[in-house]
Amino acid sequence: MSHYTDALTQLGAKIDLPDSPEQAVLERVPNPQPGEAYVVRFTQPEFTSLCPITGQPDFAHLVIDYVPDEWLVESKSLKLYLGSFRNHGAFHEDCTVGIGKRLVQLLAPQWLRIGGYWYPRGGMPIDVFWQSGAVPAGLWLPDQGVPGYRGRG
Repeated sequence: MSHYTDALTQLGAKIDLPDSPEQAVLERVPNPQPGEAYVVRFTQPEFTSLCPITGQPDFAHLVIDYVPDEWLVESKSLKLYLGSFRNHGAFHEDCTVGIGKRLVQLLAPQWLRIGGYWYPRGGMPIDVFWQSGAVPAGLWLPDQGVPGYRGRG
């Protein structure tokens, strides 16, 4: 293994889905382009969690954009982390903002934003957006590309 992956515990190993986000292990690797302002995007179109009141499933399309500094999130650990919400009860706002804050804590990026495009509950979709600060000057930042919910329209 390269020096980039020596400290990783999940990449290349069979890992069961964590029971909760708190138990999930997020890992990072050194950014091979430190000092460059570029955007990394992760899209999770099948994110699931549970309503903390009813226990019914909730579904969302998540888009995470970040400008790395010294670290990149290791993608397998991110997939496992996001999957750990499957049996986790939390409101849409808590899931979306909590994911953003946990990534900021791990990576200390130059900037991060997350868009949580939640499918309707009780007939009303809820979209949640959070970012860690102002967009870095001069950064090309594409639209997240998720249209507003239109139902049958």
